[in-house]
Amino acid sequence: MGDYELICLDDGSVVEERYTLSCGTPGHSGLLRTRYASKTLDVKPHGGVFKFHDWLPVRSVIPTESAPVAFRSEGLSKELGLRNLTVAFTGYYPERGAKVKSCTFKEMEALPTYARLADCGGGTIVVASAGNTARAFAQIASETGNRCVIVVPRSAEDRISVTEDNGNAKLLAVDGDYFDAIRTADRIVALGGYVSEGGARNVARRDGMGTVMLEGALSMGRVPDRYFQAVGSGTGGISAWEASMRLIGDGRYGDRLPKLHLAQNAPFTPMAKAWNAGRRTISDEDLGDPARDIPQVYADVLTNRKPPYSMAGGVFDAMTACGGSFLEVTNDEARSAEKLWMSIENARPDPAASVALASLMKSVEDGSVSADEHILLNMTGGGLDRAREELSMVTVRPSARISPDIAEDELRGVLDA
Repeated sequence: MGDYELICLDDGSVVEERYTLSCGTPGHSGLLRTRYASKTLDVKPHGGVFKFHDWLPVRSVIPTESAPVAFRSEGLSKELGLRNLTVAFTGYYPERGAKVKSCTFKEMEALPTYARLADCGGGTIVVASAGNTARAFAQIASETGNRCVIVVPRSAEDRISVTEDNGNAKLLAVDGDYFDAIRTADRIVALGGYVSEGGARNVARRDGMGTVMLEGALSMGRVPDRYFQAVGSGTGGISAWEASMRLIGDGRYGDRLPKLHLAQNAPFTPMAKAWNAGRRTISDEDLGDPARDIPQVYADVLTNRKPPYSMAGGVFDAMTACGGSFLEVTNDEARSAEKLWMSIENARPDPAASVALASLMKSVEDGSVSADEHILLNMTGGGLDRAREELSMVTVRPSARISPDIAEDELRGVLDA
């Protein structure tokens, strides 16, 4: 279906597209990857992110203005002493041409996910989120008429705002953390009648995120030398790697993969600890004490206890292929980065974006990057305070607050209510 194939990264076989999330072969646990018929980056006359239609796993196009923007921040470049810094920003920042109403780059995942699902027969999608993904999927549902069930931890229930709450997004708040939300979402899908959005296993989500790298390369005229992003699941790092391989295959954007500089927010940094210790698997020691550590982080959207780290095509493979570093950023460092950004640009960054900027600042300070290198900084969200005011956004209220151990019949009753 469409001008692409799904490839199993465990054995290279082609897998049939049915909104497929996994190979299905016993013993295969790796990711699927899209292989596109088009080998060149040709920008299409579609709105928003769908200008990259040839490298999205969709036939459908959803009318939208939502897309990443890439620009040179002269003030930030001067402050950091970097001559070739490009910022990719995905949020609400009209002065820079950014019109992402959910104010997060997760909207780049939601748009192709809904389009792919429609191509494959439709359905009600189930999303687990710590905040940003929920807001993105709810916003696109409100715009398009798609329906979704969103599961968030109680701590994130006040973060889900949309330009129009028309009932398309049903919100459930779980007593627990992000992992509990994921587990509850999986239980809902298992009840039948619902479709999992798929997380890192959804090629539409990964290739949607990869458009940040595509936009950056268009702006820079090349693949960057280094790519900086804060990560919770690490899927953005995988997406940057995959998009870079396609750009190199195009032949016009260089022949070397960018070094990935991924950051996590201390004290909860399981992938950073595992990678820096040279481990392909995340140990209990790397996880630490999630109940103690997760509430302490500034950017709690970066707190995934089960990231796609070890599997074929996952974060470990991305870091191995690209090289780079996994950095641990403290809350104080993130807040200092936020203050610097706010003194230069007119869009308050999402906490995760502040962590990304802090990781770049640390790398400049310790000499890891040089002034002439071509750097792409992924500021994954921002401008929410302004969007809520200027776009008259409304908060989606939970349909129910539930225990992560809710009985199956009760859970079904909540969904049917």
